[in-house]
Amino acid sequence: MKKKWFTRPLLLGTAMALGGISMTACSDDDDTSGDKYSPYISQVLDYRPAPGQFVNDLPKWSEGDTQESINKKVMESIGGGKNEMISLGGFGGYVIVGFDHTIENISGQRDFRILGNSFDSQKQPGVSGKRGGSYEPGIVMVAYDKNKNGKPDDDEWYELAGSEYHKETTVKNYRITYYRPDPDKTPVVDPDENYITDQEYIRWEDNRGGSGYMRQNHFSNHSLIYYPQWIDSESLTFEGTLLPPNGINEGTATESYWVLYAYDWGYADNSLNTEDGSTFDIGWAVDKSGNKVDLPGADFIKVYTGIHQDCGMIGETSTEVCGVEDLHLLLSLIHI
Repeated sequence: MKKKWFTRPLLLGTAMALGGISMTACSDDDDTSGDKYSPYISQVLDYRPAPGQFVNDLPKWSEGDTQESINKKVMESIGGGKNEMISLGGFGGYVIVGFDHTIENISGQRDFRILGNSFDSQKQPGVSGKRGGSYEPGIVMVAYDKNKNGKPDDDEWYELAGSEYHKETTVKNYRITYYRPDPDKTPVVDPDENYITDQEYIRWEDNRGGSGYMRQNHFSNHSLIYYPQWIDSESLTFEGTLLPPNGINEGTATESYWVLYAYDWGYADNSLNTEDGSTFDIGWAVDKSGNKVDLPGADFIKVYTGIHQDCGMIGETSTEVCGVEDLHLLLSLIHI
């Protein structure tokens, strides 16, 4: 959940964030790869968010929308260099995007940037070396179209192993199912938490014996309809790597103040967009057994919410995405 919008930095800011390099503008006669291809998202293959506060708002759902029309709205929000915001909802909710070229995997360099909506806390900027604010880490996966069929096949996906990947607190192959709420059910309320509209709003179960509810709240300005309305199924199941909770209530007994702490590296929506923490190296890719793989590049990128937690008044943790950029193409548009 976020309340702050992001505007894309200029190419100058992108280049400076990668090493403080100097540059001059290209002339009209220059023949760069950027003239042939776009450094930005050229297609949205799938958008399937988990339930969440902003799922039907970012992008805006309208009666009659289908998966195809929602994908188009997502493309209009984050494709082609536009950097509006989409929400992925709770754990597992994802978006899959593609490009008009293969993002090259250059050894020793970061290859692409994922724009999110993270920001620092004014009251609690960090403790014990951890950066505090609104950080909602998303797992990043890449696919190289090795058979050149124009789509990411199941055996082509690889996770980028971030800082938490090999830690015991991270759960592999976590699976959760959310169930569509009954619109006619009587809400369960608690007078001590008057910002919660329904304590038992969306039921969930996981493959580790856990179960519970995603609570509905009205603290933020949203539609109060969490379940994606263009999807007809009565349940949604997601599977992936589950990161440990990063939210701590740093408030008092009478006033809560939730701080979501950033992980060290390797996750979307886990750093400011002008910093190296929002950039990714395809060389971090691992297979399902955690073994490093050497990919020539990436044609498709998948981002999904990596945390399953409720943070009181601010609700569920949900990764936001505002765009993806090929860093090599961006830098090819300028002289270094």
